[in-house]
This record gives sequence, C-alpha cells and structure tokens, in this order.
Amino acid sequence: MVMYKYIFLGIVQGLTEFFPVSSSGHLVILQKLFGMSGNEVAVAVVLHLGTCLSLLVFFFRDILKLLRDIKSVIFIILVTLITGIIGVSGKHFFEGLFQSTKAVAIALLITGVVLLLTKKFQSGKREKINLKDAIILGITQGLAIAPGISRSGITIATLLFRKIERETCFRFSFLAAIPAIFGAALLEAEDVRLAINPGLIIGSIFSFASGLLALWLLQRLMQKARLHYFGVYCMIIAILTLLFVK
Repeated sequence: MVMYKYIFLGIVQGLTEFFPVSSSGHLVILQKLFGMSGNEVAVAVVLHLGTCLSLLVFFFRDILKLLRDIKSVIFIILVTLITGIIGVSGKHFFEGLFQSTKAVAIALLITGVVLLLTKKFQSGKREKINLKDAIILGITQGLAIAPGISRSGITIATLLFRKIERETCFRFSFLAAIPAIFGAALLEAEDVRLAINPGLIIGSIFSFASGLLALWLLQRLMQKARLHYFGVYCMIIAILTLLFVK
C-alpha cells in the first residue's frame, strides 16, 4: 500500500512542481492525509530530484545554449547564490513550515493572489534578463522554499511583473530552478540518505514522467496567457485545507 502512496506522490509532485500550485505544499497535505509524517522534507527533496531530471531533458538544448552565454550563466549563478543564502539562513524556519498544514494553506493563498495579479502583466516585450531581474528573482525563489509558495508561480510572476515576455519568463524561471533543486538536495543529503527506500525511488521515476507532461502543458498555457487560472485553484485548495486538513 505504501508503494502506491509513493507513486501517487510522485505523479502529484511532477504535475505540481511545474504547474504554479506549489508541489511542496501538495506533498505536505497529502503526506498528512496518508499518515506519512516524519520525513516530509526528505521525501519532497527526493521527488524534486525526479522532476529536476525532467527539466534537464526538456530544456537540454536551452542548457547548451545557456552555457555559451556568459552573462546568462552569471545571472543563474547569482540567482542560485541568493536563493542558497536564504535557504541556509532560514533552514530551520522553512523545515518547521513543513509540519504545519495551516502555514501551507496561508502560503497557497499568497500564491493564489500573486497568480491572479499576473493577468494584468501578460504583455511584456523585454527578452533579456538584467542584473536587477536576477537579484529580485533570487529573493523570490528563496522565499518559495516555504511549502505552499509555488516556485514556478512566484518566479514566473516576478519576471512577468518585470515586463519580460512570456516565453523568456518560462524558460529562465526553470533554468534557474535546476541548480536550486540540486542545492536543496545537498543541503538535506543526510536526511535523504536515511529516508531513501524503493518506494521513494519509484515515486521519483513517476515524478520525472509527470514532470515532462506538466512542462509541455504549461508551455502552451503560458503562450495563451492563462497562468492566472492556477491562482483560483490555489485559493480553493488553501480554503479546503484550512477547513478539513488538521
């Protein structure tokens, strides 16, 4: 029975990692419902590694192109450093949030509001990321360590608010996620080692497959400027969690 739970968690992780609805928030809620408390952070990190692999596959050509652009590489490094500083300095605070479904629900409400606001910021024309964009993105990505704050949602929204065109927002947001996810895995390496099991490995494989599907779908939704629809979903899940999940 536990194996099926990990498979379900993997599928949900893959879909919600890239759809802007907070994968970590969904994992906290589901683990609570499944009675799988105790290793929430480690489980989230391992399943995130599965979706990180889907990023490497989906954006393989973009990664090769990025490596030939020194300025973009520097900006990715800067985003990662800022995110890392926030993650390390707030490690215990963020880990505590994984124990509270109420905190997750409040964070989901915040994500929902941010996503709804993107409806007014869909017509950006700027195609290049600058230094200020990278600094702000590093901060918002760092805040998205909190479960319930969607990393993809908050970072894409940040770039949209900066009047960057939608396709650039989509690609740069996820390219910046790759070192952040691997960094989180290193930060939690000991807990991951203790929590790893065959079910979790199978779950990460499913998170890889569903992550590829989610990336393909989200890219098309971004082209149609439909990101704000996810804001309604986040707010509904937040309210249901506050009412029914203890």
